[in-house]
Amino acid sequence: MLRFLPFILPIIYALVMWQFSAIRTRKHLDANSVELVEPRLEPALRKLASALDVRRVKVFMLDDPTINGLAAPDGRIFITRGFLEKLRSGVVTADELTSVIAHELGHVALGHSRRRMVDFGGQSLLASLLSGILGRFLPGIGRYLVSGLMSLLSAKLSRSDEYEADAYATALLIKAGIGAEPQLTMFQKLDKLSGKSGAGPSWLLSHPATPDRIAAIEKNARNWA
Repeated sequence: MLRFLPFILPIIYALVMWQFSAIRTRKHLDANSVELVEPRLEPALRKLASALDVRRVKVFMLDDPTINGLAAPDGRIFITRGFLEKLRSGVVTADELTSVIAHELGHVALGHSRRRMVDFGGQSLLASLLSGILGRFLPGIGRYLVSGLMSLLSAKLSRSDEYEADAYATALLIKAGIGAEPQLTMFQKLDKLSGKSGAGPSWLLSHPATPDRIAAIEKNARNWA
């Protein structure tokens, strides 16, 4: 049993750190958010609730000036104050912001937070194994190579989650009678709104390139229409 300890300990450490991170995130969200009450969004949210066969879709407003939506590990959905201000100023429509909420609902429904925790443990084990092997042949730089490889793997898994959440959102929006068009127009605005240039190789990014996401949504929408 002891001979497996060097491989077991990194997994335990990774899972414990993940739990601590989730606790810190929850405390931050609790201290900086309130339940969202926005009349402009209510009709579209009722359509989502009906499509999901639930009483209501609860969304929280995170007091943050950036343009973002997120799904917390505990399943809550958040929209930032910055995003809400874009709705109130007419830069984005209610249906476009609803498409962001549908995307975050996809992360929750598909269990991405739980899956990331399992992936994180697996990556820690793989990193431990590779560090031991490369450390023998490439002392001094082996750990840097392993760190780079783990970053690439993590980015790839994250992009996969984003595509899945996009597809979930497309299906939900179509079922709700909203359609995929607001999701497409939201992505057409998103890079500019968030200040992202989209520069850099797509395989280094944690989110797929916007044109790739738009193409995938258009394909799914055609197939499901």
